[in-house]
Amino acid sequence: MNQPGETTHFGFRDVPLNDKQTMVNDVFHSVASRYDLMNDLMSGGMHRLWKDVMITTLNPPRDDAPFRLLDVAGGTGDISFRAAKASGAGFQATVCDINTDMLEVGRQRAVQRHLDGQVDFVEGNAEALQFPDRSYDAYTIAFGIRNVPRIDLALKEAYRVLKPGSRFLCLEFSSVDVPGLNKIYDLFSFKVIPEIGRVVTGDAESYQYLVESIRKFPKPYDFAEMMRDAGFARVNWQMMSGGIVALHSGWRL
Repeated sequence: MNQPGETTHFGFRDVPLNDKQTMVNDVFHSVASRYDLMNDLMSGGMHRLWKDVMITTLNPPRDDAPFRLLDVAGGTGDISFRAAKASGAGFQATVCDINTDMLEVGRQRAVQRHLDGQVDFVEGNAEALQFPDRSYDAYTIAFGIRNVPRIDLALKEAYRVLKPGSRFLCLEFSSVDVPGLNKIYDLFSFKVIPEIGRVVTGDAESYQYLVESIRKFPKPYDFAEMMRDAGFARVNWQMMSGGIVALHSGWRL
């Protein structure tokens, strides 16, 4: 239950906790149609390599064994499509996202890729998933959890819907740990990315929020502790590209 006057961060601003989800939704309504193009431009294509590492770590079965993936905040379907390509005939994915515009982009892409029989799209909130307990073999969330107002609730929900012995994987921007690179990264983030957003999508403000939100996300060791508090075991993380991103892993045992 939220306390009156409770706040959270929206980028570098403090906002009422109950307002953040609507504000995040507005950001992704604005950028949905160019989201994947912007990912390429902002990361120099590196997001593809990071996602490949995530799928390799997921290691879905390549045979006919049933495997159900829940991909949260994955509206455009990128992670689920990659997982389907790496999997056998028993693979099924549910993409759950709170943003209808992102989901519509994902549905169209699934049809284009002839994956609409393996990947379905459901509108839902990471903090209160509509799925039964212990119903999925894996849970993925890529560059989405920092936009969730109550990350602790999302982690508890992730734990709830996973089967015992299943894995939680979270790919998220992190803290650059290479001297010199951090200054270059900050310059690119705050000066270049919003301008790219203005040119490509006509919206610099949304990308200003996105780069600010990266700086407000917990450090890897703090996020690992949040995962443990939610019930996950064998928690660890893998830093990539000098700390620009981290792949967090935990198991429901």
